Amino acid sequence: MMSSQEVADRIEIQDLIARYGRLVDRGEWDGLDGIFTPDASIDYTAMGGIRGGVGEIKEYLPDALSVFVRTQHMMGVPVIEIDGDVARAETSCHNPMVLRDGDDPKVMVCGLWYHETLVRTPDGWRIKDLREERCYQKLLPGARRAPDQPAPDSSN
Repeated sequence: MMSSQEVADRIEIQDLIARYGRLVDRGEWDGLDGIFTPDASIDYTAMGGIRGGVGEIKEYLPDALSVFVRTQHMMGVPVIEIDGDVARAETSCHNPMVLRDGDDPKVMVCGLWYHETLVRTPDGWRIKDLREERCYQKLLPGARRAPDQPAPDSSN
């Protein structure tokens, strides 16, 4: 049976992982400072990105994701192993991303696993190491909107 501390740790870690996806989807780059440790290592190379620290990633993501109107990190429930003040998690993710393409939107879907090493800090759990593992990536054909469907709001 889990102790109340382990239950609280797991909930905090799950929330941290979910907030990471939401921050990226919303383009709230400065929010990543509250997700990662200052010396974190973030490795996006499995999906064609870069490897770097938080500052480098905050500079990289806005440009790398600028070709997409919207993204949606659909995070699975992470498998978490906690050992004192260190935790390891593996989180599946299905990530549809809508490409900027006028009236014929195209969607790229990515499937991956995030491998996270987290540490307990005075400010709560933070991700110290994040690494992507690729499962699939596919550009889906365009699909025209139905006549009664409003155009996507690109300001969101």
